Amino acid sequence: MRRRSGAVGRLNHVLIHVVADFGPQDLAFAEVAQRLLTLLPDAQVVATPVPPFATLAAGFVAAQLAASPAPPGTLVFVNVAPRRDDRGARVDNDGERLLWARTAGSVQVVGVHAGEAFAFLAEAAEEVRVLDCATHGSQFRSRDLFPDAVARVARGEASVFGEALPATALPSVPEGRVAYVDGFGNLKTTWRWGALPHGLAPGDAVRVAVAGHALEGRVAGGTFAVPEGSVAVAPGSSGYADRDGTAVRWVEVFLRGGSAAASFGGVHPGDAVDLAPA
Repeated sequence: MRRRSGAVGRLNHVLIHVVADFGPQDLAFAEVAQRLLTLLPDAQVVATPVPPFATLAAGFVAAQLAASPAPPGTLVFVNVAPRRDDRGARVDNDGERLLWARTAGSVQVVGVHAGEAFAFLAEAAEEVRVLDCATHGSQFRSRDLFPDAVARVARGEASVFGEALPATALPSVPEGRVAYVDGFGNLKTTWRWGALPHGLAPGDAVRVAVAGHALEGRVAGGTFAVPEGSVAVAPGSSGYADRDGTAVRWVEVFLRGGSAAASFGGVHPGDAVDLAPA
């Protein structure tokens, strides 16, 4: 197992992405960022919010950031924890455990093992391990418990790394779902380009159904390869190389000149995206 070299203690600049269901305008983010910077004074903390409890969106964002070229020392902190691993009453605010992953580019990910938060990393990460971190003892684990583990990982402290997990221990990416809705209303889905249902291929007319609404569009080789006002089902800007080096490109549903999410009447991560010949 490779770990960052160097003495434990003060580090050079570290970029920490906080992928969480609270955003930069939320007090929760301010408190988490403050705790991280107390432990890692030279870090830069960047927030990427996802909707409440949206583990699929969090996993999609985490893999996209972790599998892309990044500055040395980049760390992605995935912090969406609906505590659904046990739906009974919780003792001492117990919840899901914390995991660590490393991609081929040596970007490290620390995140709560909740829902599909590690589904994409099951494909993109070279190694996944359990972290030595308490899972109970605070209602606000994101501030009181997890930042210490993030700091130990950033410093390369060997004692924080626990047992290795095989990819089979992680959930797989569910097919045909909305993974993420960007600021333009484009729907980033879990359909894989080159593996569309019904043998759909570029040039085909397609019926797209999401959240009880349906629109007609066209399968295209690029999002702008349709006239303005038209829907394209196309390879999006998101994807990565998996552990074997195979390129993965996720399909995007795009309304040129408008918001696909609004046209479908409002869309949420996890919603089914049905594609059929029109």
